[in-house]
Amino acid sequence: MAEKPRILQDGRDLVRTLIPLLLIALVVAGVSGSCSWGFGSSATNQNIPDFNVSAGLRADADTMPFPIRNPAVPADWKPNSGSTQEVGASVASNVGWITPDGIYVQLTQSGATEEQLVRKTLGDTANGEGVRQIADHQWVMYAGDEKRRTWIADMGDVRLAVVSRGNDADMETLAAAVTKAQPLAVERPAPR
Repeated sequence: MAEKPRILQDGRDLVRTLIPLLLIALVVAGVSGSCSWGFGSSATNQNIPDFNVSAGLRADADTMPFPIRNPAVPADWKPNSGSTQEVGASVASNVGWITPDGIYVQLTQSGATEEQLVRKTLGDTANGEGVRQIADHQWVMYAGDEKRRTWIADMGDVRLAVVSRGNDADMETLAAAVTKAQPLAVERPAPR
């Protein structure tokens, strides 16, 4: 069959050409392991990246101007993330875990004010939900959109925030663990 003149080609011809190319690209990506497909509503059904929380918090303790704590969380919590960010006029250290139920729980430690932390973790839609006493410290509870919640404790020279969409038990576990943890020793070079 003779090829159609270019002037007679339309969008259907383009689609007929692209579909086989897309199928070939998906097969090659799947075979090479360059992509994965995950189905399910919780993180336990997905590939969870691994993160060394102790090393991340150690590095933050050596560089941040406030004390950093490394909480002893349950052994079945999988550490999966860490970052730093600006919060108000300060910085923040963030680490996160996935619980056995597939719930993400984050710990933020910062020299920022409570108000700045609430705004950073929940946005401008935060509502106060009261106070909870955990391990001899008061935690002020806030709720935001999409069931996201933040609990904040003022430790004097640092504010601790537990952030999650999960249940109170997981948030309380992390709040108690970080409250009981001692600040990491700082390894800064001596001034000259």
